[in-house]
Amino acid sequence: MEDPVLERRSIRKFTDRPVSHDHITTLLKAGMSAPSAGNERPWHFVVIRERSLLDAVANFHPYARMITQAPVAILVCGDPQLERSKGFWVEDCSAAAENILIEAQEIGLGSVWLGIYPREDRVENMRRIIAGMPEHVVPFALLPVGYPGETKRPSDRWDETRVHHGRW
Repeated sequence: MEDPVLERRSIRKFTDRPVSHDHITTLLKAGMSAPSAGNERPWHFVVIRERSLLDAVANFHPYARMITQAPVAILVCGDPQLERSKGFWVEDCSAAAENILIEAQEIGLGSVWLGIYPREDRVENMRRIIAGMPEHVVPFALLPVGYPGETKRPSDRWDETRVHHGRW
């Protein structure tokens, strides 16, 4: 039996097959279904399909070479003005990003998490790329999405030495 969490892998090679609007909507619904502190949902999502914008990311992000192959990317952004529980937007956006990654695996797509926040240079470069982004909104993570151009088997990452029961 497949387990979508354990099956999920970071995909860094994509085919040139386009990703449908319906698939992107499915991924965004998964992201918006993530838990958040006080159910505040302090996130926004920017769907990026323009090749010039995707390629521009590879010019400033040291780990983003694969984005030049991806047909689309989802930028997960945090909006601290939407939160009452200060500081939890980072956790909330992390949960949303992970939901998107898992859902991509579930529907036959691949993705990888490119960290933007807290690297200020990456945050500012993403703000420059995305026209009209409000200054208070923080680009958090960029998720290139596409049909996998590589196959990765599940990786057993269980490490009992990292588990503690009731004490260290």
